Amino acid sequence: MGGQPYYGPDFGLLQRQDPELAQVLLDELDRIRGGIQLIAGENFTSPAVLAALGSTLTNKYAEGYPGRRYYGGCEVVDRAELLAVQRARELFGAEHANVQPHSGASANLAAYAALLQPDDTMLAMALPHGGHLTHGSKVNFSGRWFDVVSYGVRRDSELIDYDEVRDLALRHQPKVIVCGATAYPRLIDYAAFRGIADEVGAWLLADVAHPAGLMAGRAIPSAVPYADVVTLTTHKALRGPRGGAILCTAELARKIDRAVFPFVQGGPLMHAIAAKAVAFGEAMRPEFADYARRVVANAQALTDALADEGMRPVSGGTDTHLALIDLRGAGVSGAEAESRCAAAGITLNRNVIPYDPEPPAVTSGMRVGTPCATTQGMGLQELKEVGSLVARAVRHPGAAAEIRERVAALLAIHQPYLSEF
Repeated sequence: MGGQPYYGPDFGLLQRQDPELAQVLLDELDRIRGGIQLIAGENFTSPAVLAALGSTLTNKYAEGYPGRRYYGGCEVVDRAELLAVQRARELFGAEHANVQPHSGASANLAAYAALLQPDDTMLAMALPHGGHLTHGSKVNFSGRWFDVVSYGVRRDSELIDYDEVRDLALRHQPKVIVCGATAYPRLIDYAAFRGIADEVGAWLLADVAHPAGLMAGRAIPSAVPYADVVTLTTHKALRGPRGGAILCTAELARKIDRAVFPFVQGGPLMHAIAAKAVAFGEAMRPEFADYARRVVANAQALTDALADEGMRPVSGGTDTHLALIDLRGAGVSGAEAESRCAAAGITLNRNVIPYDPEPPAVTSGMRVGTPCATTQGMGLQELKEVGSLVARAVRHPGAAAEIRERVAALLAIHQPYLSEF
C-alpha cells in the first residue's frame, strides 16, 4: 500500500489551532502504524466513518426518536438515524433496531431494564470463563442489581456445557438467559439456548458485541433468528465507530426504545449514529462479506501457528476472530507475555483462561484477534508469521529488537490509514 498518511478530517485546522492535541493524534497514529495490533475488540474504521464522526451533527441535541424529538430542528438528524435503523435491520435481518446506545455496556443496561426488575434472576456466562462484566460481575451494575446465576465451560473440553446451562435454568428459573462472551473462541449454539429459554419461559438475550461483524458478513451463524434481544457494539469486527446498538423482536420494540430513552440515556450522539449508518452501509457490500471470512481464516492461521510453537489454544482452536492462548506451558504469565510482545511491537492483551489459578491482573493466558490485521490486508501467510513472532517475543524477550525489524517489514506493506485506505 502506498500513499500519504490519513490523519482524519480537517487535521490541518487542528494542527494550527491546537498543536498540543494534534500531537496526541499524531502519536496515536504512529503507535498503530508502528506495531501489529492483535487486540480482538479493536479495528480500523474507514475514513468515511471518521468523517461522519467529525461532522457538524455532533452539535445537535435530539432527545427522543425520529419524528418524536423534544427539540426543534431535528429534521436533518432524523434522516441520519432513520438510515442507521433501516440499514441495521436490513443488515442483520432484525424486526427492530435501536441505534442510540453509547456503548455495548449501555446497550446491555437498557436491555436488562426492558426485561428485568431489580432482584430478578438472570443466567449468564461467568466472567472468568469468557463472559463480560455486564453479564453479572459483582463489580458491575448487573451483579449488584440482579440475582445472577453463572454458567461456564467444561474442564475437559473448555466448551460451554449446555446440559449444565439447562440444569441451572430449570433449577433457578431465570427471567433472562444471556448468551455471548468476550473471550470464548468457539461458535455459540443459539438454537440450544433458545430451546432452554423456551423450556423455562425466559427471555433470551444474545450479546454479540464481539462477533457482530462476522454475523453481518455471514461468516458465522447469526443470533438474530433465535434471540428475543441482541445487543452489539458497532466497533470491533463490524469496523464502525465506538458505540452500541440493540436488535429485537417487534414485540419488544417499545420496551427497548423506552429503556434506552428516557430510562438509561438522554440525548443521543448524532454524529456517532451517522457514523454507524456509514458502517452498516459498508457492511452491506459484498467486499465486507469477504473481509469477514478472511478475519476468521486469519484467526485460525494465527491460532495454528501459535499451537505449532507449543502455545496451547483454549478449546483447541477458534471458529471466530479471536483465540485464547494458555501460556502455562511456556512458563510465562499473561502479564509478562503482554509486556514482552509490546516491547517487540505487537499489541495484545493478557486474559484469564477457564479455571485460571492466577488473578486477573496476572492471568495464565493471552487473547489475540485478527480484525485489525485483516483490515490492513494481511493474509494467511502473514498471520502464520505473526504467530511465530508472537511466540518468539513471549519466549525470548532479548530478541525484541530483531522482532521489531520484522514487524516493521510487514507493516511497510500493510499500513493502516494511507490516503487510499
